[in-house]
Formats: sequence, structure tokens, C-alpha cells
Amino acid sequence: MTIRPIRTASDHERALKRIEAIMSAQKDTAEGDELDVLATLVDVYEKEHFPIHAPDPVEAIKFRMEQMGLDRKDLEPFLGSRARVSEILNKRRGLSLAMIRSLHENLDIPLDALIGRET
Repeated sequence: MTIRPIRTASDHERALKRIEAIMSAQKDTAEGDELDVLATLVDVYEKEHFPIHAPDPVEAIKFRMEQMGLDRKDLEPFLGSRARVSEILNKRRGLSLAMIRSLHENLDIPLDALIGRET
């Protein structure tokens, strides 16, 4: 077992192919240990080179609406009046803490998605 750092795209590809080859390795074996180390190295490389950012909160709400077959009226219990729902979905008003809690608890939208991120 020769494990090297993953520094390039070709190193990454080689590590992925090896992981695929030993994916069924048993824990506490040489191949199992190799799989564990390679998976950790790939994870670090991918987090650095292919970061996944949290979605825009409004896009997260719209995505959940689509998944659940909801329309704007269905959001009123969580956001307030029809006008408030419109303001939120058109990005003219931000979400309050109470709205974030309600959407998370009732529609199971992850908090990270509702809080958003700095750009």
C-alpha cells in the first residue's frame, strides 16, 4: 500500500479508481485501512477544489415547494400574509428568525439553507 498526497486532478482520479477497486474491503484489514486513508484524502481534496456552498434561502424554499407540490398560499402559515410571502419569494424582504424556525420545523428545510451565506 503506497499512499501519496492528492495534489492534482490526475492524483484525484487515480485515488477514486483505487477506492472503487477496494470499496468492499473489510474493516481492520490492510485494504480497509487503505480505503479509509484514501477516502479521507479525497474528501480533503474535494472540499478544497470543489466546495459546495449553501443555496440561496429563497431558492431553497422554492425547491422545497416544488418537491412538496406547494404553492405560495401554502407558505402563508409560515411566513405571514400573501403580500409577505410575495416579498420573501421576490427577495424584497429577508426571513425573520421566526420564519426560519417555522420553515425548518414544518417543511424540514435545513437551517443552513435558510440562513444563507455571505457572498
